Amino acid sequence: MSDKKQLVTFQLGEERYGIDIMHVKEIYSNHTVRPIPHAPAYIEGVLNLRGEIIPIINLHRRFGIAKALLSEDDAMLSGFVIINLSGMKVGVIIDKILSVMDVDRATIQPPPQMITNIGAEYIEGVSPQDAGYLVILDIDRLFDVKELGRLRMLRSFKSASEEELDQYPQAKSR
Repeated sequence: MSDKKQLVTFQLGEERYGIDIMHVKEIYSNHTVRPIPHAPAYIEGVLNLRGEIIPIINLHRRFGIAKALLSEDDAMLSGFVIINLSGMKVGVIIDKILSVMDVDRATIQPPPQMITNIGAEYIEGVSPQDAGYLVILDIDRLFDVKELGRLRMLRSFKSASEEELDQYPQAKSR
């Protein structure tokens, strides 16, 4: 095993987060998200990405994090990180993509109980950085079995045509 861990880093609210690059499939910005009626509040909707329906998760709502106030230039770096979550693609809304970085595994510390609004059970660890710290999310623990089942059901919209999805005019553009 390498002594380095490669992470895709991003801003969510005022904190910096990282996800193991092995879970990241793609990074996208500003696509139309179609809301899904009666979905849990943390599900923003679905995204049709090259014919594949991707559930979009709003971590701001899930964890009670306020959106970051970004400059116009920084807002151009906002969008979605498409991750592999238990064998399915899921999009996670981010405020701003930061970088891909290597973190020395020896510097990763266990998560303190109250480091962010996100509970320690969702955090793999914390890596001290020059500008504070980087919270490393444990993607496999972000959702329980019931929530994963809901996300899988959203993928059933795959059979819906664009015309059927257009019945939800409140579609949002990110």
